[in-house]
Amino acid sequence: MNGHWLRVTPTEWAKAREDPDWAFTLARSAWEDEAWRLCSTDKAWHALDFLLSRRGFGVPLVYGAELLVDLPAGLDVDWGYGPPLVLPPKQVAVAASELAQLTEEDLVRGVEQADLDRADIYPAVWDRPGELDWVTGHLPRAQEFFAAAARDGHAVICWRD
Repeated sequence: MNGHWLRVTPTEWAKAREDPDWAFTLARSAWEDEAWRLCSTDKAWHALDFLLSRRGFGVPLVYGAELLVDLPAGLDVDWGYGPPLVLPPKQVAVAASELAQLTEEDLVRGVEQADLDRADIYPAVWDRPGELDWVTGHLPRAQEFFAAAARDGHAVICWRD
């Protein structure tokens, strides 16, 4: 299971709310044509969420804050492991600001890999040396991605597949 973020303009966000299939197609085509739109945390998404939550991070960065679409009874929009969620532009700006203040060392200060194992954090690799470095290695790209999205006033769609 991998975590992903997709930058969308406010106009695209509005269209995505009306047509989540269009947004899914946009996400898939961006892998090849518009890599600047995408950022992936690979399998580190759950650990990143754990580490940010421990620090009291003010935005649900990994999962998103609200459903991309309000789902009528019986309709399921699933991009892999559940429905896509979104961070509106204001939350993207908050996330970018908070991320900019973090270092890789800050992210793991006071944490041992055994803490992630005890918390049952996916994937179950915390018995192997160096795995926290793998997670913190995603921070610089996340910082760049959210800084650019905030600068451009974009929303971010979040999903796992």
